[in-house]
Amino acid sequence: MGLLIHHLHVSQSERLPWLCEELGVAYELKTYRRAPILAPPEYKALHPAGTAPVIQDGDITLAESGACIEYIAHRHGGGRLFLPPTHKEYADFLYWWHWPNATFQPSLGRAMAARVAGIPADSMPAKLAHDRLNAGLQMLETRLAKNEWLAGSEFTVADVMVVFSLTTFRYFFSFSLREYSNVLRYLERVGQRGAYQRAMSRCDPDMVLVLGAEGPEKTVL
Repeated sequence: MGLLIHHLHVSQSERLPWLCEELGVAYELKTYRRAPILAPPEYKALHPAGTAPVIQDGDITLAESGACIEYIAHRHGGGRLFLPPTHKEYADFLYWWHWPNATFQPSLGRAMAARVAGIPADSMPAKLAHDRLNAGLQMLETRLAKNEWLAGSEFTVADVMVVFSLTTFRYFFSFSLREYSNVLRYLERVGQRGAYQRAMSRCDPDMVLVLGAEGPEKTVL
C-alpha cells in the first residue's frame, strides 16, 4: 500500500493533499464526513489522538499536521519545500513554519471558544482572545507587505501550514480580512496555484473556498 491520506471534510487535513500535489507525490485519498460536527468514530479509531490529519504509509500510521508534512516532504518529496540551514531565509522559514500551529491557530481557538461559550465581548478573556487574533493578523499583514510567501521569495511548507487557518477555519469561526490587503493578495496567489486547486477539488469538492475578505455566510458551529 502506498501513501494513504485520511481526510476529514472541512478540516486541517486538507494541508496534506495540497502538499502532495505541490510535490508531485502519488497518494490515495479516503474522505470522511463529520457526524455531525466532530469526526466520525471510524476516523477517531485511526490514531489514539482521534484528530485530523492521519496518514498511513505501509505499516506506519502518523497524526499531527506538522509531523505528517515533514514525513511526506522528506520521505517522499526529497525534502522539497523545506529550506536548508544554508539558505539565507532559513531563520525566517523556521519561524513561519512553526508559527501557524504554535501561535496563530491557538489564538483562533481561544477566540472561537469565547464566542461559542457566549463570553461577553467586553470581558477580559474575550478581549485577550480578540487582541491576540488581531495581533497575529497584523503580523501576517506586515510580513506579506514585502514578501511574496511567508519564508520570503520561495513557496514553502510554511504556506501550506498557515492557509487553512485563514480560509477553511472560518467555517468554524468567521472573521473578516477586509483590513488586511496584503493577506488578501496572498490568498489570491494561493488560489491561483494549480496544486491547491487540484487538492481542494479532490478533498472537499462541495465546499466553497473561503479566499476572500469575509467568512462564509453559514458556519459549522
